[in-house]
Amino acid sequence: MTAVSIDPESSVPKYFQLQEILLDLIETELTYNEMIPSERELVDRYGLSRMTVRQAINQLVADGRLYRLVGKGTFVARPKIEMPLHLTSFTEDMRARGLEPGSRDLERRVVPANANLVRGLNLNPGELVYLIARLRTADSEPMAIERSHIPVNLALGLDAVPLSDRSLYQVLADEFGIILERGEQTIEAGVVDAADGALLKLQPGSPVLLLQRRSFAGGRPVEFTVSTYRGDRYQLHVGLGFAGPGVRTPRSPDLP
Repeated sequence: MTAVSIDPESSVPKYFQLQEILLDLIETELTYNEMIPSERELVDRYGLSRMTVRQAINQLVADGRLYRLVGKGTFVARPKIEMPLHLTSFTEDMRARGLEPGSRDLERRVVPANANLVRGLNLNPGELVYLIARLRTADSEPMAIERSHIPVNLALGLDAVPLSDRSLYQVLADEFGIILERGEQTIEAGVVDAADGALLKLQPGSPVLLLQRRSFAGGRPVEFTVSTYRGDRYQLHVGLGFAGPGVRTPRSPDLP
């Protein structure tokens, strides 16, 4: 283990310093499913109280970087998946990462558009839409619940098309000639309810990412999907420009 010490004079809390040490250990020395040093080892090695060590580990467990097995110890969790910020299907995204995508139908039915769908899909009140709810998995691990809504008049018979090993977007393209052009997506933090938690193998109240997405084809919205993604398995990564004060723009060489 890397020879790093806790700085008792630092304004950074000791539990946070230990978190950083453990994160460095996870990134450089340990692999998925490997056990970290025990609480007693960490107490003795860094001269910390058991409460401080437990606080650091509890936070890393809550963040999805570690997991516990009762009676065995604390282990390195599977690395989080970076959520794509472009229009792509779950199936395509998982395959691109070298994971095997899976899907289990939870619900398929035709429903009248409620006020939210009327706005989201530019429909008339009561117009019929397909509701397709699926549990999405990667290498057989539950990752997300997707509830997709598509106007019936755009894809007659969609409710009878098997989707267990296919991308919904690919089905729309191949079977119905609907080629998606662009999308809009909002992402916010939430907590999982008991029903979705059981499907995702999460405790009620666990953190999740809540997504709402609209996809467009031919200039009109054709899909409105509400999804719940496991917060312990996903993270967001965005490149940022800087548009604030103090930014210096390079001068052209011919300017004085």
